[in-house]
Amino acid sequence: MKTNEFRDLTNDEVLKEIDDFKTELFNLRFQLATGQLDNPMRIREVRKGIARGKTILRERELKIERV
Repeated sequence: MKTNEFRDLTNDEVLKEIDDFKTELFNLRFQLATGQLDNPMRIREVRKGIARGKTILRERELKIERV
């Protein structure tokens, strides 16, 4: 999910997306440990998605406007 897509969501929706990413990350790590992971780059994408969501929430908390 792109940063602009996160900015279009409400805080509750962003939190839900972060929770979904965390669940997916858990499953990906489980697949990695058992040798069933097909796309190891997906772990990186999911981690970045979590970081983007948290960044947007923090910006809103500090009321920083991005152009």
